[in-house]
Amino acid sequence: MPQSQHKSLEEVHASIDTRQKKGFFKKLLAFMGPAYLISVGYMDPGNWATDLAGGSAFGYTLIWVLLMSNIMAVLLQSLSTRLGIVYGRDLAQACRESYPPIVNYALYFLAEIAIIATDLAEVIGMAIGLNLLFGIPLVWGILLTFLDTFVLLFLINKGMRKMEAFILALVFIIGLAFLIEMFLAKPQIGDILKGFIPKMPNKEALYIALGIIGATVMPHNLYLHSSLVQTRKFGTSIKNIKEAIKFNLIDSVVALNLAFLVNAAILILAAATFYKAGLFQVAEIQDAYKLLEPLLGSHWAPILFAIALIAAGQSSTITGTLAGQIIMEGFINLRIQPWMRRMITRLLAILPAIAVIVLLGASYTGKLLIFSQVILSLQLGFAVIPLIHFVSDKKLMGSFAISLKTQIASWLIALVIIALNSLLVIDQIRTWIQEDQINFWALSLLIISLILVILLLLYITFIPFIKSAQIKSLKLHANDDLDPEFIPPQYKRIAIALDFSQIDKNILQHALALGKKESHFLLMHIVESVPALYHGNESADYETLMDTEVLERYAQKIRKLGFNVETQIGYGNPKIAIPKIVEAYQADVLVLGSHGHKLLKDLLFGTTINTVRHNIKIPILVVRK
Repeated sequence: MPQSQHKSLEEVHASIDTRQKKGFFKKLLAFMGPAYLISVGYMDPGNWATDLAGGSAFGYTLIWVLLMSNIMAVLLQSLSTRLGIVYGRDLAQACRESYPPIVNYALYFLAEIAIIATDLAEVIGMAIGLNLLFGIPLVWGILLTFLDTFVLLFLINKGMRKMEAFILALVFIIGLAFLIEMFLAKPQIGDILKGFIPKMPNKEALYIALGIIGATVMPHNLYLHSSLVQTRKFGTSIKNIKEAIKFNLIDSVVALNLAFLVNAAILILAAATFYKAGLFQVAEIQDAYKLLEPLLGSHWAPILFAIALIAAGQSSTITGTLAGQIIMEGFINLRIQPWMRRMITRLLAILPAIAVIVLLGASYTGKLLIFSQVILSLQLGFAVIPLIHFVSDKKLMGSFAISLKTQIASWLIALVIIALNSLLVIDQIRTWIQEDQINFWALSLLIISLILVILLLLYITFIPFIKSAQIKSLKLHANDDLDPEFIPPQYKRIAIALDFSQIDKNILQHALALGKKESHFLLMHIVESVPALYHGNESADYETLMDTEVLERYAQKIRKLGFNVETQIGYGNPKIAIPKIVEAYQADVLVLGSHGHKLLKDLLFGTTINTVRHNIKIPILVVRK
């Protein structure tokens, strides 16, 4: 299969250089960050619902499930980072390059369901937090969650380091809030330790346990982590790759264990307050908020609880945004503006949330949160199994393929996840049939869907053992198969996009270096005034006249150097006008600057470079300021 043409999260790809850092701790700090973005998905509002339900209904009994889930998460996330570091692909891109289209689209559909389920938990959690702290009605709180799109765009424009710092600050708020809550709750250490002994009291506990696993080992995080590690720039030698794997493993272990402590704190808080008081059905976050003050005797307890909830919802919604972008671009190569992608996903989460609140009331939000996490658990196998195959494949990973011991451990995790999910599905269908809650046609549709899902699961599990994955072998050195007598390209027609800023000098210097005296150059500038947007080449406003004059002055200076130059003014949106001019000119290469628009225009139109490069088929040289 052809390899992907695009880098994962291209706007921040390899944007943090780790090569110049000396010493262990400086290197570690340079690599640290991606796992903390991942860790917020392990402490989002969905986790709160499952932890509260588990702690209030079964006390400390299910702490072992949290620990098991965390061990699973550390191993699986390490596999995800290995794929991104060694092969330079995220999990979605690897699937697209490996499987037939019908299988790829089925996996994409399931991954999108996981993203929607994740977003559903974030929407409800944020709305509940706003309602508890500020009294904003749940429906209005849900609608307000649209605004986090702009928070993400602002942060990603500021760079990965600032985004990671923002997320880390939110994680600190969550951790501090629950540290204080734990101090107020005063749990019994002996009872907590007994909770690490594996046991499953009943079928309801199994349902909650599955929710905990789904909320902890989230499928979208596997796609996300394999992309985020590529924001670091490191060398391509074996030593450099080993170093990147090592430091990312440390990053994952530290960050995910912090997330485990937060989840354990929530479950312990529920066990030490609600279960101890005989309140066994506290699955609603709102109920937990109201009961904390009388049970703990502090008016700060519910306030800290709500603040931590808002921080958890906001941080996890940012990482959910990035995961949605990665899945869409990786699986189906559809690249749209991140804000639009976020709005689509958020709308798909808002509709069921509003429907539940309007039709059933706010008391059902906890059940909806737990259900969303069970959905995530059901999707896990379809992300985990391809990941295991990819990182086990020596054709793909070379000497960095995982060992036999790690393969066995990984397959055991996949088997546990699939077995628990199968038990849950079978038990639920049996209940529906016994209680006559499902009609013949609905049952038939369900059975057909299950058969298709089972066939898909069998395909991605066993076909790679029979037929090796259709991915080109890894080459650590990209030029090892070059013909020593290869001929460098000759650019005869060179298009240059200018915007009359300080970067123009650099653009022209690089463009002229690409050609020779016999080459032909086209200087273009796009007028974006209001008359130009509406009247195109019929506009004759002052800005158009001045831009034409300035462009001609540029051309005259270059002609004095002995080059063949012509000029052309374009009108309206640069993303549309530049490709049209380039095509009409039949250019061999396009040279343009990297700064693009400012933030406001980015929100409305997106950056020029990304759109232009998707609409032309010639090489592009992007010159930085």
